[in-house]
Amino acid sequence: MFYEPRQGHGLPHNPFNAIVTPRPIGWISTRGADGQDNLAPYSFFNAVAYVPPQVMFASTSAKPDRDGTKDSVANIHETGVFCVNVVEYAARDAMNASSGPWPREVDEFDHAGLAREECRMIPAARVAGAPAALECRMTQIITLAGAANFLVLGEVVGVHLREDCLVEGIFDITRFQPLARCGYRDYAVVRDVFSLKRPGE
Repeated sequence: MFYEPRQGHGLPHNPFNAIVTPRPIGWISTRGADGQDNLAPYSFFNAVAYVPPQVMFASTSAKPDRDGTKDSVANIHETGVFCVNVVEYAARDAMNASSGPWPREVDEFDHAGLAREECRMIPAARVAGAPAALECRMTQIITLAGAANFLVLGEVVGVHLREDCLVEGIFDITRFQPLARCGYRDYAVVRDVFSLKRPGE
């Protein structure tokens, strides 16, 4: 099968959603200028540089009460900061509960029954007990082609690691089983890990 996206695929569901998989989930917490906390998962997310450490996520839809975007991007526009919380398998239901298009006054931490802690370097909350959290200062918000498509880039200025995930000096993902998005309504969990030695090492 071949199709041009602009002409449609003719399938019941968009296959592009499931082609680039698995995708890590950035559970983005922000706080608006009014002090309202927000928490939402984004599967268009990744790390993009080591020095300085940088991450990105993309928001691809809008809410009626946010003038062409969503709460996360609107809050970052106001404050210039955000926190990326790593999603573990044990938090899958809470992550899903925080993903709805709730009105801006809804606090997703409360809605999903999640405890929060204050970040150290930025004015925002983070998910208490998450395996890791990355406190970020926004460096760019890039408007992408299409309606309500925004790419947010940030520099990591603070890192939280849960103590039980550190094993002999290594952040061990098998200790918490990261959750990944696979498109449609499908997710995956990382349980099997193996190592490969790069050529020249």
